[in-house]
Amino acid sequence: MGEQAKLIGIVGGSGSGKTSIAHELVRRLQTQGVHVLMLDMDAYYAPLEVVRHRFGGREVNWDHPHAFDLELMANHLASLRRGQPIRKPIYDFTVSDRVGWEEPLQPSRVVILEGLLIFALPELREQLDVKIFVDTDADIRILRRIQRDTRERGRTVDSVIQQYLEFVRPMHLEFVEPSKRWADLIVPTGAENEKALDMITRYSLGLLGPEA
Repeated sequence: MGEQAKLIGIVGGSGSGKTSIAHELVRRLQTQGVHVLMLDMDAYYAPLEVVRHRFGGREVNWDHPHAFDLELMANHLASLRRGQPIRKPIYDFTVSDRVGWEEPLQPSRVVILEGLLIFALPELREQLDVKIFVDTDADIRILRRIQRDTRERGRTVDSVIQQYLEFVRPMHLEFVEPSKRWADLIVPTGAENEKALDMITRYSLGLLGPEA
């Protein structure tokens, strides 16, 4: 693949709606005939043994950069930009560990990357062509997180709230919220913001040139 891929990063707090925006952007670009690859930062949690070592026996903070394999993620972004395939890690949330590797993912014209810390980390942020921040009120985000974790991950409401207060909120204030300043576009709420999605889609198509 001769041309470089365009990398679009989507960041927002937990429950902000960034994943919904990413999926909707993929859908809209694909209807225009654009080949799109989507990567989620959650797949790049480091192996459990590595994470435990980094936290030195303390309780693991899954919202901290030390929980992620940043080197692998940065290398994969660079490979995709150069038009080279990657093998994305397979992460199993039930055991909190990496359990294998996907079949090779071929490069595409657009790569959409979504996650909490993408803008906060220069090794990821500096590779992005477009940076989008989904800015949703904290009360909406915690309610969405409670719904997701109780329905999809078998968590209790009390455990979700405890994790939010101990880890999610402090890490949001330390890493996620300040990274808003790196954004090219700030989107209030989430995928229901049709005007913002229209703008993002048009801008993304513009990056690809007239042939898109």
